[in-house]
Amino acid sequence: MPERGDVLAVGGAAARAGGAPPPLLVLRALGLGDLLTAVPALRALDAAVPDRRRVLAAPRALAPLLPLAAPGFELLDVPAFVGGVPPDRALAARLPRGALAVNLHGRGPESHALLRAAAPAGLLGFDLPGGPAWNDDEHETRRWCRLLAHHGIAADPANLDIALPDREPYDPDGPTLIHPGAASAARRWPPERWAQVARGERARGREVLLSGGASEAPLAQRIAERAGLPPSANRAGTTRDVLGLARLVARAGRVVCGDTGVAHLATALRVPSVILFGPTDPARWGPPPERPWHRVLWAGGRGDPHAAATDPALLEIGAADVLDALSARSAPAPGRPAPVARPGR
Repeated sequence: MPERGDVLAVGGAAARAGGAPPPLLVLRALGLGDLLTAVPALRALDAAVPDRRRVLAAPRALAPLLPLAAPGFELLDVPAFVGGVPPDRALAARLPRGALAVNLHGRGPESHALLRAAAPAGLLGFDLPGGPAWNDDEHETRRWCRLLAHHGIAADPANLDIALPDREPYDPDGPTLIHPGAASAARRWPPERWAQVARGERARGREVLLSGGASEAPLAQRIAERAGLPPSANRAGTTRDVLGLARLVARAGRVVCGDTGVAHLATALRVPSVILFGPTDPARWGPPPERPWHRVLWAGGRGDPHAAATDPALLEIGAADVLDALSARSAPAPGRPAPVARPGR
């Protein structure tokens, strides 16, 4: 297995003999926010091995964003899974064999075992021989950049921006986009409080839109009705894919949501946001502190982000707190240039 500084040497003998070096296989079989927090690491890997086929094992739903996030990668569809899931032999059989494997999914052992089942030429990850130790309190973006730095690959954790084709310039007078849903009940703020925020923003003369997946359309509709919004305000279930959701975020003047993938879209698109945290620590999952146009609200609690009831710390945040935060948004700084796709050699 490769150790510090020798990542690029894996497969070097094959390349010198005229053969193709082994592909790069990255595992990140998680959700939208997880993909976006890993963008700096993916771009660093993309730049480090332009002569190799680069494969990201992730859910198919994320594919539309991949050309913007890390254009040198192709997506291999794998189901999302969280720790505690044993390796699936059928899934392992679909992974490219003999690859240089990089575990950007977790600390193992399940994710390590899945990659090992594909007989990799090398495996990079935390808590492995020659690899760095896992730090549970580390910010998710910096975590993966540190893993690569340990092995001699420079990665900039600030390289989070994505650029949508044909995007209009940011409009501070754009609508307030409220995304009330979340993957787990622990991170869902009560609908009546979202309605209060929507009414408050309307009273300020701002257009209010609601976003969400198709399954969240009834929730968004209840909030719209309680807030007295027109039917056209409910955009939940109307975006075809994550790229459509990104376009909806990009045209907003500001975004309000919980700790969800939409929060990370706002960060990646430099749209001002107010993010409500409950069981998760913003020091691990929040926007970069050097971007003051994002505002984090957190009562300081920590709990199970997958619990079946709204986290008590999240309930400590009131609608007045959110409206106060929305009244003090600063304009975002200009974004970085879009990443340029480099064909493999």
